[in-house]
Amino acid sequence: MELQEWDERGLWLERQANTAAMKEHLGGVEPPGKLVERHEKYLATMRGADGWMWLVVLPGSPDPVGSVGYWRREWRGEPVYEMGWKILPAHQGRGLAVRATVAALRRVAAIGERRYVHAYPSVANTASNGVCRRSGFQLLGETSFEYPRGHLIVSNDWRYDLSAPLNNPARTNQ
Repeated sequence: MELQEWDERGLWLERQANTAAMKEHLGGVEPPGKLVERHEKYLATMRGADGWMWLVVLPGSPDPVGSVGYWRREWRGEPVYEMGWKILPAHQGRGLAVRATVAALRRVAAIGERRYVHAYPSVANTASNGVCRRSGFQLLGETSFEYPRGHLIVSNDWRYDLSAPLNNPARTNQ
């Protein structure tokens, strides 16, 4: 598994992931225009200062099997990063989301700008909560979280301390 910079393949990935099963915890299937809008945003603004998006690619395959990324946000008055990921159903259950998340966390830690990364999966999203746990995030508790815009969900607030030593087995096992 490797992380590759977001490019035109990202729109293909967004379309593949725009299913009821993949969007169950994310507000449901989106109209095609919203996918194009997000893809263009990632191409334009998610390469550095505001955040970064990567495609998760398997060796020998031109098509991405998922994505992982981070972006700046304020959370309870503190500047933090938020992180999110997705892996297409045919590739789930093989640890790819954890490996991609750990690889992305290493890159975010190298920036050294903010101390914490948060992830906010729905409390009902067993898979994403598992990714947080296995990637070394600390569960802070439940919170109300707005996603998509205008839609409150009950989420878990997971926090990853970028200043902590890399002694967690999940953090060193790539």
